[in-house]
Formats: sequence, structure tokens, C-alpha cells
Amino acid sequence: MTSPLSDPTLERHFKGHRSAVTSVDFSCNMKQIATGSVDSCVMIWNMKPQMRAYRFDGHKDAVMCVQFSPSGHMVASASRDKTVRLWVPSMKADSTEFRAHTATVRCVNFSEDGQTLVTASDDKTIKVWTVHRQKFLFSFNQHVNWVRCAKFSPDDRLIVSCSDDKTIKLWDKNSRECIHSFFEHAGYANHVDFHPSGTCIAAASTDSSVKVWDIRTYKMLQHYQVHSGVVNSLSFHPAGNFLITASSDSTMKILDLLEGKLLYTLHGHQSSVTCVAFSRTGDYFSSGGADEQVMVWKSNFDSIKPSNGVKVQQKGTSRVRPPTSSSSARFPPNSDPSVLHYQTSEPAEHVNRQESQTASHAQSFSHGSHSRATHSQVYRDPSISSSSTQQTSQLPSRHHQSESHASDGKVPSGVANALEHIIGQLDILTQTVSILEQRLTLTEDKLKECLENQVEIGLHLQREEAK
Repeated sequence: MTSPLSDPTLERHFKGHRSAVTSVDFSCNMKQIATGSVDSCVMIWNMKPQMRAYRFDGHKDAVMCVQFSPSGHMVASASRDKTVRLWVPSMKADSTEFRAHTATVRCVNFSEDGQTLVTASDDKTIKVWTVHRQKFLFSFNQHVNWVRCAKFSPDDRLIVSCSDDKTIKLWDKNSRECIHSFFEHAGYANHVDFHPSGTCIAAASTDSSVKVWDIRTYKMLQHYQVHSGVVNSLSFHPAGNFLITASSDSTMKILDLLEGKLLYTLHGHQSSVTCVAFSRTGDYFSSGGADEQVMVWKSNFDSIKPSNGVKVQQKGTSRVRPPTSSSSARFPPNSDPSVLHYQTSEPAEHVNRQESQTASHAQSFSHGSHSRATHSQVYRDPSISSSSTQQTSQLPSRHHQSESHASDGKVPSGVANALEHIIGQLDILTQTVSILEQRLTLTEDKLKECLENQVEIGLHLQREEAK
């Protein structure tokens, strides 16, 4: 018998971007949240109350995607200016930049081991790079339109991508071949991601639907039609039981993958919800919207005992449709306005840092007020049953591995802190070496240019003497 569900609650919100928020991601230790925006800035929000946020200016156009490295000591950002930047998320705003594509870079994603990056672009290609030195490895070129998203599988063996050409492609990283193509008929996928088990994928589509496919059988497992607008983003709960979606209809939906049902509809953003992501533990999730706001929610519902299955919806009942319009819920007229408005405080601080090719600087901002919403913005689907049905398709989850590791005994906090510090220093050292290599390359190029000029001058003088 399962315990009753607890509703998600709005814990915090942040406002500092000057345009629509395009991407959001949590650090592994839940201490920071990274966001990207059309205002061309990357912002790092500190979860600890009263701590200031950092604004990173370096991109020359909209930031389309941000992601923390698995260690949490580096943030990658992809931009419409055709570049990718790797930032150290601190006040110094150290970063390295590399020109990744010949058009807008829409997505950047770290491999699970943190050693490789995959990028997706409007130049119709997907490229794979090393994190160290940002060395280009290889590319996939079979899409025939803009590539919206590309993600590594949990075991780093596969890459999934989606494109405006109405296909979702599965790639083998080692053989560098396309294994399979899933076809969208009504629209195209905006966002795609792997289930934590690595055995299925989910896609958010412009036709307002969300689809889940098994990548072993290439069969569709589930098809949700719960939104009334374009679905912009989605994120799997780390346990694999839940999927959260963000839509242009200004709502988020939480789906129960075990039951194949809609659990909650969340209202909070005043316009399109553009991005959403669970934290690494699943205790929290964050959303960003066209209203320039970033919201942090406490999951609560994930206290249910996890299971390792995803229900296959039966033919004829394979679509989950939205509840009636009377079931929607919003902030009441008398709700606390601090939930939706940024509270300004003392003046921002500026720190400038000149890099070898381009300047990037960090600007500190104060957080929005801390608030907790207990009702009105969360709608729970009344059709949810407290009992669970037997799963017809089993998907092994990594959640059980984490449980077994936790039961084996914890690493002493002193050792864990020391290791975390060492990893952080190594990441910073890697960034420093990369910057020095860039400067050395520039110096070598200038020296080569000077030598060539000297040779030309010498030849010119010889010709003059010959006359």
C-alpha cells in the first residue's frame, strides 16, 4: 500500500534576467542553479538565503542552453552567437570560449563522466568535443534541418537528438552511426532526453504532446496529450518514476510514468514556461519562463517508494488527455505578490576580468524573496488512484544503486569536503591551462606573422639591391 501523495510547493523564486529564461540546471550539491536567457547572460543563483547571484556577460547573443558539469565545478553555455563557453561558477567568472558551429548553438550537454561535450546547432549538425582543450572529435550530419537538442545516454554510449526535420535520431557514439530514427508526424520535437535507466527516451513536441519510446524495441510506450500549447522542455525524475513537462500554455505537468497518468498541473509563471529541470536527487525542480522568472519547487510527491517499471499504455487508451478547464488552478487574487516579483536590495557589485580574446565579467545580484506556496498554484488530477498497477515493461533504475551505496556507509564529511575541494581546484587548473594555451597560440601566431613579414622585407630588399 502506497502512502498518500504530497503536493509540490513553491519554495523560492529569482528574478534578475532582462528577457525570457531559456534554460535551467542544478549543481550536483544543490548549492547553485544556472540559468541562461535571451538577454545573452548566464546567471548563477545561490540556493543559500542572503547569498548573492552572479551574472556572467560574455556571449554576444541569446544564451540557448546551460548545464553544470557532473562535478558541479564548471558550467557550459551555448549561444546564438555560434559559440560555447565553459565557466567557473564563481565571482571571478573565468571562462574559455570556442566557436563550436557556423550557426546558433541550441544545446550543450556533458557526458556522465564529465570528459566530453555534445552540441546541437542550426547548422544541422551535432558535434562531440573533449572538455579539456575543447578539442573537436567528430560530428553527426544526417539531420536536414535545425537540430534543437542532443543528449548523452546515462552510460555515455548513445546520443539522442531531435530536429525540425521531424525526426528524433539515436546515435552510437563509438561507431558514429545512426542506429534508428523516430518520426514525428504532426510537429517536431523541441526537447528530448533519456530515462535514467537509459532504456527509453521522452520527447516534448510542438504538437502539444509528450511521447515516450523504448529504444530497445523502438516502440512507443506512452503518449500524453495534456497540454494546450507547445511543449518546450521536460525532465525525468532521477528515480525514473515521474516526468515533468513545461509548455507555452504557461503550465507545468507532472506525469506518473508507472501509472501512465497526469498527477499535477502547476501554475506560477505568467506566460510560457520555457524550461524545467529536476535536481540531481529529485527533491526539487526548477522552472524558467518568458516572464523572466526562475522558480524553485519542492517535489514532495517523490516520497513514494520508487519502482523500476514504466507502464505501457494499452491500444485504444494510449493517450492521456487534459482535465476540463474548470480544474485549472492559479494564484488567488490575494496571494503574496512577493511570489511573482523580484525584491531589489543594495547596489550590484561589478568584477571585470579580461580574457585573451573576449572580455567576460560577473555582476552580483541579490536573490528574490523566499516564499512557500501551499495551495492554489498546484492542481492534482482527481482521477489519480492511490493503488499502483502491475507494470508490463520493466526499466531498471539507477535509484536502487544509490540506495545500496548509501546503506554501505557514508564517507566522512571531512574527506568528502577535501575531495570536493581538490576536484574544484583541478577544474580551475584545467581552465587556467586552457586559457594559457589560447594565449600561447595567439603569441605563436603573432610571432609567425612577424617572421613572415621579415622574410618578405628581406626578399624585397634583395630585389631592390638586384636592380
